[in-house]
Amino acid sequence: MAKPKEDFSLKQTRPNISGTKSTSSPMNRHDLVEQMQFIYVKILKAKDLPNICDPYVELILGSYKGTTKFFEKKSDPEWNQAFAFKKERIQASVLELLVRDKADGSSEMIGKIEFNISDIPMRVQPDSPLAPQWYRLEDKNGVKLRGGELMVAVWMGTQADDAFSDALHSDATTSVSDAYTRSKIYHSPQLWYLRVNVIQAQDLVLRDTNRKNPEIFVKAILGNLVLRSRVSHNKNVNPMWNEDIMIVVAEPFEGPLVLSVEDKLQPNKEESMTLGRVVIPLKNTMKRVDNAPASPKWYNLERPELGKNEQEEVKFSSKLNLRISLDGGYHVLDEATYYSSDLRSTAKPLWKPVIGLLELGILNATGLPVMKQKEKRTDAYSVAKYGSKWVRTRTVLDSLTPQWNQQFSWDVYDLCTVLTIGVFDNGHLEDGIVAGKGLHQRIGKVRIRLSTLESNRIYTHSYPLVVLYPSGVKKMGEIQLALRFYCASLIDMLQTYSLPLLPKMHYISPLTVYQLDSLRHQASLITSLRLSRAEPPLKKEVVDFMLDVGSNVWSMRKAKANYERVLELFSGILAFLKWFEQIRHWTNPATTIAIHVLLLLMVFFPALILPTIFLCLFLAGIWHYPKRPRYPPHHDTKLSGAETANVEELDEEFDSFPSRKTGEVLRRRYDRLRSIAGRIQVVLGDLATQGERVKSLLSWRDSRATFIFVCFSMIAGLVTYITPFRDLVILSGLYVLRHPRLRGFPSLAQNFLRRMPGRTDSMF
Repeated sequence: MAKPKEDFSLKQTRPNISGTKSTSSPMNRHDLVEQMQFIYVKILKAKDLPNICDPYVELILGSYKGTTKFFEKKSDPEWNQAFAFKKERIQASVLELLVRDKADGSSEMIGKIEFNISDIPMRVQPDSPLAPQWYRLEDKNGVKLRGGELMVAVWMGTQADDAFSDALHSDATTSVSDAYTRSKIYHSPQLWYLRVNVIQAQDLVLRDTNRKNPEIFVKAILGNLVLRSRVSHNKNVNPMWNEDIMIVVAEPFEGPLVLSVEDKLQPNKEESMTLGRVVIPLKNTMKRVDNAPASPKWYNLERPELGKNEQEEVKFSSKLNLRISLDGGYHVLDEATYYSSDLRSTAKPLWKPVIGLLELGILNATGLPVMKQKEKRTDAYSVAKYGSKWVRTRTVLDSLTPQWNQQFSWDVYDLCTVLTIGVFDNGHLEDGIVAGKGLHQRIGKVRIRLSTLESNRIYTHSYPLVVLYPSGVKKMGEIQLALRFYCASLIDMLQTYSLPLLPKMHYISPLTVYQLDSLRHQASLITSLRLSRAEPPLKKEVVDFMLDVGSNVWSMRKAKANYERVLELFSGILAFLKWFEQIRHWTNPATTIAIHVLLLLMVFFPALILPTIFLCLFLAGIWHYPKRPRYPPHHDTKLSGAETANVEELDEEFDSFPSRKTGEVLRRRYDRLRSIAGRIQVVLGDLATQGERVKSLLSWRDSRATFIFVCFSMIAGLVTYITPFRDLVILSGLYVLRHPRLRGFPSLAQNFLRRMPGRTDSMF
């Protein structure tokens, strides 16, 4: 029997949320998620306990148990810990708090407190926190003890409660693993482009005084990163380069920049000899926001084997001329350009004003697979990334249908950005306790482009979690999300379509493709290292999956998919030629006669040509409006070629770079082929994207942009109808040939077109 085809479609859902389409402002921060009732227990401290005891508190609510940390030999301990029990899973009627002594290992009970579930008060936001109270402990028979009291606050609340994020959840954490499973917010480090302009060196001292035509270059070392300049064309002790070395650095700056002047000993080998070096701290480096060059400065070089006093004795006076600056006018790319969630420059004074607010509700996931095969369990959590802000939901232990119901928000500076949501299995846990060495396996990822969302509308959909494996494409379940983009100012939002996509420094002093690839690799590595040092850490495999690290490696599947996209673009031209051939052959006489009449009208009334074209564009835009896409785009397995890729192609795609194949010759040639083919693949993708952007002008995929273009077409049609054709030609020619000082850079048309959505959002 044939295996049923998996459903990778997007499904609209109707969750029980309080948010409505008519919401005019983001007042309720938890109206995009389903409300969950929790019993919160906050244990603050105890007093008058027995003098010699190691006290801790055990919470018992039906089958759920939780414990606080314990103190050694302390009669007045302070815990200040909160616990949350999901109400819908509670079957008990009494909450018990047992104060126990861990000193002798038997955990003997010192005293207890009981609360009836029906008597617990309800707290509704924005009520103030419930005041804790002192409760006298009781013995096993319910008799009040003479000594021993516990300060506790118990209330009923939702996930909007202040204690939600810090509480130990019954379905998400244990007392051992709470630090690794709590919901957290992370921020990417502030990244800068460090530009080191190596100008020249003077009075170098060669180790071999008889050496002729030395091949001298400069090596830059920053942490584990090592870059080098080209070999100077001046084969003497006064070499010149005038070359930029670009490095990505993150604040706070860790470690100095070390520049060493090297003499290459043999032409075909990497072995070199250090002629001198200089150590430059970065904290006082000049920060610039434009293309004004930094002031050059001479640095005294030191020979590594000599001390400072010895340098003066041997009169070692070699110098290196440099321009060093931190370029804040660029946006440091750490993710794929098509899926960028932030386009702002590093320097905050250059930031655009906020145009809106993005709100995301991560409700739940269904149909997740078992990720820990040995334990037959999945400990799932979700990560969302937009701009520099990363959010992580709590980990739900041992569940294939986790319910998170957590809401997050981001400020939006540009609509042409992408929100990324990923689902992972928590590798820190084994059998509910901390292991710390496990791999956080990916379960799936969803991308949503903000320009495809209508303002103030709530989108509730279930997105398929699709992952490509060497064995083929596989559906890993579904995640249910709620989205809303709140527009602060319609005028400011529409104005962004006329602005450059990237900061002006990218156009005034552009970086090469090779520089961008290298810098993006550095930026993603720095981001993953910094986030992995947080507590709990956001592991490197999680960050790499969210940032699409390695997406530019050669793939036969991607090349074929991009080729099909290009063919689809040219299919319109082929269809037009086929239709024209039918006109020529009088397949439909009425249509052919109408074309003859239209031809004569255009010849005798040329002033109608442009108005007719713009009128057709206007009518085409209006015609496509009822058919406009209603849902955000999602992964398309057919468009990505995932369904038709064979095992050999997938094996090549998942092969490491460099290749694991045997044979040095085969490896070298194979890697060279993949490198070249990867660039061709990117060019094909860029070509397809440009064509798709033109095609999307009338598709209403970005409803605001299509509205602008349709209005422009209508106005242009009226203007060209009123203005004589000869005047239009003169004005157009003068506009095209105008002086460069009168031109915008880049032009408005280029800025507008670059903001159009392509079909890259639906690609893996």
